[in-house]
Amino acid sequence: MVSYKELGLVNSRDMFAKAVKGGYAIPAYNFNNMEQLQAIIQACVETRSPVILQVSKGARDYANINLLRNMARGATEYAKELGYEIPIVLHLDHGDSFETCKDCIDNGFSSVMIDGSHLPYEENIAVTKKVVEYAHKFDVTVEGELGVLAGIEDDVVAETSHYTKPEEVIDFVSRTGVDSLAISIGTSHGANKFTPEQCTRNADGVLIPPPLRFDILKEIEDKLPGFPIVLHGSSSVPVEFVKMINEHGGKLKDSVGIPEEQLRQAAKSAVCKINIDSDGRLAMTGTIRRVFDEKPGEFDPRKYLGPARDALKKMYMHKNEEVLGSAGKA
Repeated sequence: MVSYKELGLVNSRDMFAKAVKGGYAIPAYNFNNMEQLQAIIQACVETRSPVILQVSKGARDYANINLLRNMARGATEYAKELGYEIPIVLHLDHGDSFETCKDCIDNGFSSVMIDGSHLPYEENIAVTKKVVEYAHKFDVTVEGELGVLAGIEDDVVAETSHYTKPEEVIDFVSRTGVDSLAISIGTSHGANKFTPEQCTRNADGVLIPPPLRFDILKEIEDKLPGFPIVLHGSSSVPVEFVKMINEHGGKLKDSVGIPEEQLRQAAKSAVCKINIDSDGRLAMTGTIRRVFDEKPGEFDPRKYLGPARDALKKMYMHKNEEVLGSAGKA
């Protein structure tokens, strides 16, 4: 058993309480490798932002849980080295079973998500409660989910979305004891969040996605005043990175994300954690493709991963400062 406290990490409880009260959201950035982690920590230290380092099941399989745990330990030490100690959470994103969540808790994660949203309601409650009872023994915080997000990201696949039912939230939270709740109000996993048929086009031909269901969010807030709410699938899919990928040999389809102004609006509510993964993938892939295209003889990984890291850092700083409102909150 490795306690996250030995690694210099914190759980999300105080972090979320401050975010709800302060009208901002904590960035939850997924990482799989060193360059992504460097970019996240550099951006958050420089903007003085708390941060949640997210590890998906796919990342666990790719990078190894022992390496990820020690990378998180290194992240806390790296932040100090950069000159400012920020609160850092290591979080399991979309845990698919009690066993997966337990393994992460036993290996130094300070927060876990148990995603039973695809299960029948009573089964979702049962597995979520089981994870909460184990996690709380070690002061690890737990995120549950009600409602299903469409899209594809790592092992999370759903063809259609199902909005969270506000009438279920009080029962779910009280019976499970979760510390935060992920809801579905129109966000979606992956880079291709919406079909062209779901969108409208502006005068320039740019696809405009359907708006988030802030009415559902408001109803949930009214039923659970002050309770931490989470939005998954909240990448904005910046057009400049989609364009960069396609101009340098890629073949991305029309990709539409969640408008940043809608995310900023959500962050001013009880939404205190916003998950961003696809934007990082796009920034990294676009930059690497450009290097390969412009310098086809380059074979030193540092010469293409380094610029990708710099692009990620710049994007994360923008998210903290202009979208989530978390800059200066560490």
